[in-house]
Amino acid sequence: MAIMITDECINCGACEPECPNNAIYEGGVQWAISDGSSVTGTYVLEDGQEVDVDAQQAPVSDDFYYIVPDKCTECVGFHEEPQCAAVCPVDCCVPDPERVESEAVLLERKDRLHL
Repeated sequence: MAIMITDECINCGACEPECPNNAIYEGGVQWAISDGSSVTGTYVLEDGQEVDVDAQQAPVSDDFYYIVPDKCTECVGFHEEPQCAAVCPVDCCVPDPERVESEAVLLERKDRLHL
């Protein structure tokens, strides 16, 4: 499952540099699949939508830091635990119950993002 940031976030930014997938953004900031990845061309998002990897997408949150589910791998293939959760001083980086994913799915996403 992807990790999500709850509304208890204090906007400290500690999580953002720790993400190996560049999946964490400051509230209100647009995101793109190509940010911090080696993907080129188009990419199919989890909802089936095909997007240009450089296309700017709407922020998931305007108020606090957020994690793009299409880029989150829970640090599988990089670290033993999600690094955002490990460094969060208020424990607001938690598993997203809406996005339960197997380790195989997370590894496949990692491979697609890091060619």
